[in-house]
Amino acid sequence: MEVVTPHNMPQNTGWIEVISGCMFSGKTEELIRRLRRAQIAKQKVTIFKPRVDDRYSVNQIVSHSEQALSSIVVDKPQEILQLTNDAQVIGIDEGQFFSSDLVEVCERLANTGKRVIVAGLDQDYRGKPFDPIPQLLAVAEYITKTLAICMVCGNPADRTQRITQQHERVVVGARGVYEARCRQCFVPPRDQ
Repeated sequence: MEVVTPHNMPQNTGWIEVISGCMFSGKTEELIRRLRRAQIAKQKVTIFKPRVDDRYSVNQIVSHSEQALSSIVVDKPQEILQLTNDAQVIGIDEGQFFSSDLVEVCERLANTGKRVIVAGLDQDYRGKPFDPIPQLLAVAEYITKTLAICMVCGNPADRTQRITQQHERVVVGARGVYEARCRQCFVPPRDQ
């Protein structure tokens, strides 16, 4: 007799889930929702965030709607491997701030039977793929693309418009630095 699981969730194996989208689209909120459900199910959950993201809290992942969960702050993806021995579920927020080593780390964790959930921007402020999220999308079993509301016209938004004059690829910020924009309202920056 075949056992049918809800949503065809794997059994006796690990897997990778990626939650991607633009700023203000609810990526961290969805990550927190999934991690809280795992905690309610009495699964051992370990949560990580990059040190560079200290917008709302130093030691918590925090959504723009102020939902929060305690997390471990790391500088490099390899540190995650050393801190997940007994975890069944690993949550990683702001994956775009990690090096491309994050892909190998997530693969190794999933290969040892762990559920790995990563949230991150799939495009940078120029509308270009934001590594390593596109590479994670290629190896993930489950992908969720979140959309925001365009702050110009109200259409579904999948782009992040930087509204300051900074030109570095990574500028940690929120409202006042970025806006969600749709394809029509997004204005890519001119090359410097």
